Amino acid sequence: MPTNPSTPDAPKLSLYNTLTRKIEVFRPGDPAKVKIYTCGPTVYSSPHIGNFAAYVYWDLLIRVLKANHFTPYRVLNLTDVGHLTSDADEGEDKLEKGARKANKTVWQVADFYIKEFLRDFRALKLTPPDVLARATDYIEEDQALVDRLSARGYTYETPDGVYFDTSKFPTYADFARLDLDHLQAGARVEFRDTKRHASDFALWKFIQPGERHAMRWDYLGRPGYPGWHLECSTIIHTELGETIDIHTGGIDHIPIHHTNEIAQSEAAFDLPLSRFWLHCNFLTIDGAKISKSLGNVYTLDDLKARGFSPLDFKLWVLQGHYQSERDFTLENLTAAQRRRLNWRNQIALARQQPQPEADERTAADLADVLAALNDNLGSPAALAIIDRAPTHSLKFWQTIDRWLGLNLIADSPAPTPEQQQLLDARAAARVAKDFAASDRLRAELVASGLAVLDAPTGQIWQYSR
Repeated sequence: MPTNPSTPDAPKLSLYNTLTRKIEVFRPGDPAKVKIYTCGPTVYSSPHIGNFAAYVYWDLLIRVLKANHFTPYRVLNLTDVGHLTSDADEGEDKLEKGARKANKTVWQVADFYIKEFLRDFRALKLTPPDVLARATDYIEEDQALVDRLSARGYTYETPDGVYFDTSKFPTYADFARLDLDHLQAGARVEFRDTKRHASDFALWKFIQPGERHAMRWDYLGRPGYPGWHLECSTIIHTELGETIDIHTGGIDHIPIHHTNEIAQSEAAFDLPLSRFWLHCNFLTIDGAKISKSLGNVYTLDDLKARGFSPLDFKLWVLQGHYQSERDFTLENLTAAQRRRLNWRNQIALARQQPQPEADERTAADLADVLAALNDNLGSPAALAIIDRAPTHSLKFWQTIDRWLGLNLIADSPAPTPEQQQLLDARAAARVAKDFAASDRLRAELVASGLAVLDAPTGQIWQYSR
């Protein structure tokens, strides 16, 4: 079993660090407070399963840190302003676009989708963040950070905003391995004549004449709003300090969003923004990119309407590695649903058998599972280890629940008093060789959620769904 991470014989958690492009042993600044930042959703529409796949992987990260006796402290942001439709510096703010489509105010849209996101977050049994940071709560801090960067000579002002001058930050291209010498204007972000370089990005946007933008704050004598990249640096430094231990996000964040975060944060404080950077890969659906125009966007509500639990989806996500591209199909989800039912039926069997106080096999199996998880969050290998033994103890499954968050124990209860009465009546009918009654009681049990198997030692109940 894991020991304190400060001891020499402690299990080593290793993670792939995008910063160095290699797997490294994880060493936080303080094991008692591992500082983590997760890029959260832009709350302008319903979150889909592609969005939630990332949060499932980062939930696994939190749980594995705890399994290794680290104490994580995580901040997750909610982008309710400043995220433009190009994911860079151009187009309409996504909240403004969503509000116009829904015929609501931007504040109503943000509130609605934040509630929906948190509802689904809870349905997936994801570990709540220690701080849930809404971007619009940090406007004064945003402006203070722009002031700091301006005082240090990293910014310039144009008619449409305050921009970060990437030429003043010599290591700007390093994180994403960008070739700035051959970066054509418009290849990365839409190029404006007022920008000095194609890679420069907006820290603060000024509202232009005729522009509809309900969220606005005065800065430098003009109404405006923060750039999307700014909020993450501001929230990190406000809630976690200058340097954090782990920053998580999707691989699409690497060349623009996270590159810009690093530039503005490290230019402001002359310190590394994060020791580790973890990025998860994309989710496709039936071999295609998730797109509303293709009609292949699934929400958790869509899956529930098809008879799946959100935790069936969570298990499907964990069946793949966070760095691998995943292709979602309903057939694959059905297989994950069957796997989870099989595990629940192992718990049902364990509930009907005496449980040993000391179980060397359980300890060995758990050690193997943790070793797989410690190898760069190797969830597929960990699940294979769980599958390799025909049965496990209740203690084993209780620990797996802590490490994977699949709610297996809670979703695998002992029979209710009514179900137990049916089980007892059926056992008596079998003894009396009243097979008609036995079959009728079996059907009643199945309708109630329990299946019954007849074994040499007597009947065994399982879950039918």
